[in-house]
Amino acid sequence: MLAVETQIPRNRAPMSQAESWTVLRLLTWTTSFLKERGSENPRLDAEVLLAHARQCERIMLYAAFDEVVADDVRTAFRELVKRRAAGEPVAYLVGQREFYSLRLKVTPDVLIPRPETEFVVVAALDALKKIGPKSGGLRVADVGTGSGAIAVAVAKHAPLCRVVAVDISPEALLVARENAVTHGVADRIEFFEGDLLAGIPAERKFAVIASNPPYVSAGELAELAPDVKDHEPHLALLGGPTGTEIIERLIPQAAERLL
Repeated sequence: MLAVETQIPRNRAPMSQAESWTVLRLLTWTTSFLKERGSENPRLDAEVLLAHARQCERIMLYAAFDEVVADDVRTAFRELVKRRAAGEPVAYLVGQREFYSLRLKVTPDVLIPRPETEFVVVAALDALKKIGPKSGGLRVADVGTGSGAIAVAVAKHAPLCRVVAVDISPEALLVARENAVTHGVADRIEFFEGDLLAGIPAERKFAVIASNPPYVSAGELAELAPDVKDHEPHLALLGGPTGTEIIERLIPQAAERLL
């Protein structure tokens, strides 16, 4: 950690314009720094963190390459880079992640939404389209909702359906509720705390049941990248000794609840 602290650019006496810490110079330096420390996407990490420190959209950095970064912004950026170099996920550092073109709040209480989970949303929406006009008023369940990514995306893109989101973690449900409010779909999503579908009233039936359940085995956990295994909630990762235990429990429950 000492090496990290001493190498990250600090506030100093005024430099010449050629030596100043401009946006481009900071991004170039930080990209190299994070690459050396194992980041898979060092340039993207650097851009997201600097945009967050500057309180601007990432795309705005490209129009500001020659701007000198203010001391207070550089101080905030330096702290973020230190934490990223130590393994903290970028999404937790900035408190958000884009998913299905929606900006979602994320905290260490929820799994960071992955791009591949968008395929679950696509499959759910396709299933509703096949049902046709009758899908209006029908319910969709999102089991293990976490940040609410699937539930919010489905509710946003299928405005006639109602969604039930369930999670065993009360902390995760708080995040999911906040995301539902942010994207204007809280009136069409019900939230339940419980283990899989057992947390939802028995009389509820669903047109579609979607889930991205934990599927990592106990043996696989140690092989995950450090920013995953050391920072993301194991409750949302571990599926059991073989990794399939939760899926095996969910399938028969879902079969009983489908229309």
